[in-house]
Amino acid sequence: MFDGSQRRVVSLWFPRLASDRVLRGCPLEGPFALTLKQSNANRLYCLNAEAAHQGLHQGMSHSDARAFCPDLQTAPADLLQDQRFLQILRRWATRYCPWVGLEGRDGLMLDISGSAHLFGGEEGMLNDMRKRLMRAGLSAQVGLADTRGAAWALAHHGEGVAPPGEMLPALQSLPVAALRLGEQTTTALARLGLRQIGDLAIAPRAPLTRRFGPDVMMRLDQALGRHPEEITPLADPPHYGVRMTLPEPIGLVSDVMAGAQRLLTRLCATLTAQEMGARVFEITLRRVDRDTQTVELRLARPLRDPHRILPLFERGLAGVDAGFGIDQLRLEATQVEPLPARQITHVSTRDKGQLDDLITRIGTRIGLENIQRFLPADSHIPERSFIVAPAAYSDPASGWASANPRPLCLIPPEPIAGTGPQPPERFRWRRMSLTTGRATGPERIAPEWWLEDDNWRSGLRDYWRIETLEGRRLWLFYTPQNPGWFVQGEFA
Repeated sequence: MFDGSQRRVVSLWFPRLASDRVLRGCPLEGPFALTLKQSNANRLYCLNAEAAHQGLHQGMSHSDARAFCPDLQTAPADLLQDQRFLQILRRWATRYCPWVGLEGRDGLMLDISGSAHLFGGEEGMLNDMRKRLMRAGLSAQVGLADTRGAAWALAHHGEGVAPPGEMLPALQSLPVAALRLGEQTTTALARLGLRQIGDLAIAPRAPLTRRFGPDVMMRLDQALGRHPEEITPLADPPHYGVRMTLPEPIGLVSDVMAGAQRLLTRLCATLTAQEMGARVFEITLRRVDRDTQTVELRLARPLRDPHRILPLFERGLAGVDAGFGIDQLRLEATQVEPLPARQITHVSTRDKGQLDDLITRIGTRIGLENIQRFLPADSHIPERSFIVAPAAYSDPASGWASANPRPLCLIPPEPIAGTGPQPPERFRWRRMSLTTGRATGPERIAPEWWLEDDNWRSGLRDYWRIETLEGRRLWLFYTPQNPGWFVQGEFA
């Protein structure tokens, strides 16, 4: 029974974590390895047991490995998926104790102080770990000791258990590399005849510290419990999801919407408490035949108001095939963003969210990424005076101030017939014969000499606003340095 004073630490090392993860989803027979491109060379990253028995090793070039083992099967490594899988294992390990931290890219560290008796003692807990990991198709080595360093050493250099308070007898036969020292340091220690931890423990400390620095003796002290070393547990990320199981299956859209409303109320209360807003919702409907259908809702703005979100679900839920009925609903906010509370003032604002809701409604039909808006840019050149940004990920801007009006529709310059600096009285544009009724201008615009632009190589432009007798209101310009007339825009 835990007496509140003895600390016990378990180190779990997964020497083939990456290859085991891949082979769990796609079992293969024979030698297998994951490859990773390093310094323009494809090298072996993680091997299964059969590939290791064939004499292959990590860091070996792919071409040499195939020449040495023609039956070798390979696949590219995915480091991001490996880290996600390790996070899943960390969450699984919390079944044994709440203090679980990551140890490198392929290991876990568990502080099981006070929890071993729940599994019948330390031996029972370790046996339970091994059985579960073996059933999951994972190869793991386990070390148990009083300290983190000693547990790591036992896991990486032969599985073992160090009895409480007896770290040195359990570690003294292990190589000095078990103290988590670098290869250069271990090689230098070996040249001095210090190959095992027992040799290092009885060696004089001062000369070693002067030669190798304080790290060598600090690692030894951490392993033997003379120097403290903490285990930092990782907190689980918040989960924004709720579900509802129904006693009787439902099939009407109104019933599904009523269930979605109840889930939204609960989920939005959680979002409000944590000052978060959801960008993407997913509602999963489980039918009585165990088939599931998922409806995704992507919002133009992060929201947590159930009254605004619920109507946006109606189109997606109306297309669900209920079959013989739906008996479970699960709602999850899969993408959230901070949404702090805002101060309410007595000044009324026009922003009620109608535009965002409209963008969301249109986005459910054509996709949010296809809805864009114009934003002002810092340039006096008409073509560069705006940028196009996704409407769902940008705010409307009000910096459209201009001394002269600009056309609603801006087009690439189209030449027309005309001579002289005054607008032509008659001209043809797009197979139309037009007559100038009223001309306002000119407005001279100079090119930006600090930027290269082939369209402005003709030099200055004198812009005119033309009202034709046929009803067209055009934006024309004249290039005095290279005489010519062009149409570049049309007013509303």
